[in-house]
Amino acid sequence: MVGRHRGFIAHLKREVPDIFTIHCVIHRQHLAAKHLSDRLHSTLQAVMKAVNRIKAHSLNDRIFRQLCHENEEEFELLLLHTEARGLSKGICLRRFYDLYDSVLDFFKCKLLDKKISTDLENRRADVAYLPDIFNKLKEVNIKLQGTKMCLIKAKGIIMAFISKLDFYKSCLLRLDLNQFPSLKALKENQTFDSCLSDTDLDCYSSHLQALKEDMMIRFKDLKELKIPEWVVNPFQADATNADPNLVEELIDLQNDIEGKVLFQQIGYEAFWPKEQDKYPHLWKKIKLLLLAFPSSYLAEKGFSVVLQLLTKQRNRLQICKRGDLRLCLSNIEPDIIKLASSHQAQGSH
Repeated sequence: MVGRHRGFIAHLKREVPDIFTIHCVIHRQHLAAKHLSDRLHSTLQAVMKAVNRIKAHSLNDRIFRQLCHENEEEFELLLLHTEARGLSKGICLRRFYDLYDSVLDFFKCKLLDKKISTDLENRRADVAYLPDIFNKLKEVNIKLQGTKMCLIKAKGIIMAFISKLDFYKSCLLRLDLNQFPSLKALKENQTFDSCLSDTDLDCYSSHLQALKEDMMIRFKDLKELKIPEWVVNPFQADATNADPNLVEELIDLQNDIEGKVLFQQIGYEAFWPKEQDKYPHLWKKIKLLLLAFPSSYLAEKGFSVVLQLLTKQRNRLQICKRGDLRLCLSNIEPDIIKLASSHQAQGSH
């Protein structure tokens, strides 16, 4: 995220050509999620305008709550969204669609802008499609988070979603809407013919195709990343197909009975770092696949914890005991961690 063409990364690669760099996969996925057609972007803006119109004024908010209560809605509040990587747009859009009829009734009042109501009513199909696709993008975003994420897992998650986009597109074109619950409910409605047309389906399938092409470009490095079969399952892989310089160590590993038991107990993520001294050539080949951070999740988590030290709540924190900060300091000498814990116990800040 610091400029691969003209920024720090570009300069670093000129000085150290063999260095390994990667753009945060969560950030790239977030950028791809923002890729909307003009029509869908216009619908998104219309939805946000309606939400802001209600939420920005306390009187409108109270009237809307009362209206939802009278309509026996499950919820009585709309949600605001934020331009964050958590893709809160999906949650905001889902709530908006759940209260869609109440929103239309609200704006049909004589005292309010009927133009907003008419605009939203004409975009009913779009308002149904957006929460469905953003919910799927949100699921991918959540999968990419976590402290145990590595390049191997990240590649699997991203490539799986890109393949699913073709599946979603084919489902739309043959009117199999099981993957799009809001559109499916709209189809089963009596006014289906007037709400969901062939033009709408073409628009949504075009969006899925554009999203796939965008992600293929953004994640080209992950797509081309070669992950040997023996990395994930060394005891079942064919050693003769491996790099000639690694065949001997791989054969030794496959005949290591204790190593096989250990691998079955802790999995490949913990096995390779534990056995790195025993199989140095294999470890050198794959260490970046396991140790490189594919996202900035860990760094942001650490910063968010440390940021609390600057707040008024710092006297009540127990960061060292709770373990939040310990993850960020895992590479620091244990004596330093003990020293920090002792200072905190004495009331130092």
